Amino acid sequence: MDIEIWSDIACPWCYVGKRRFETALERFEHRDDVTVTYRSFELDPEAPAERPGEMAALVAAKYGIRVEQARARQAELAALAAADGLDLDFETARAANTFDAHRLVHLAHAHGRQADMKERLQRAYFTDGELISDRDTLVRLAAEIGLDAEEVRTALAGDAYADAVRDDERTAAALGIQGVPMFVVDRALGASGAHPPEALLDLLRQGWEARAAAPTG
Repeated sequence: MDIEIWSDIACPWCYVGKRRFETALERFEHRDDVTVTYRSFELDPEAPAERPGEMAALVAAKYGIRVEQARARQAELAALAAADGLDLDFETARAANTFDAHRLVHLAHAHGRQADMKERLQRAYFTDGELISDRDTLVRLAAEIGLDAEEVRTALAGDAYADAVRDDERTAAALGIQGVPMFVVDRALGASGAHPPEALLDLLRQGWEARAAAPTG
């Protein structure tokens, strides 16, 4: 069974959703027969390499709310994420363009390390305060999960996997995906949002039943 997850690295709900999905998959009876692919989705494709300023102030400006409200929402989200074992530090997070990071996830997929790369990038962004648009930083993070640093540096210096990122985004548009995370099972069933593990487990089971009931031949 094929699971595709559209998400952005600089998306806290995507990080929470990833962890909750992993919990659901661990409980799924047929987990060894599931292939998971992370697909690219940029929430802000026009973002500069780095957008200076406090994250709460940036969020407040984007949604037209007070900075205090943005901080309160971030605190609530951080507490919720902590229950899933995640440490979200919005005070040190650095708003950045994620296109190169998405290219790196595709490169990691070619080496069978996509999930590891996605995890490392999200932790770098939300916990470590790393600038994930910086190519030297991306090379270092990739090396930490076992990718060849020179291969990564060469790929990022050119346009490797740029088409793959754009293809993911075009597919998302064709499927009507407007928000992330989005979990898609066999291109037949989908769930949008960081649902609790129980709900994502139900999605997996529904997908498996639908697959079993599909005609063959």
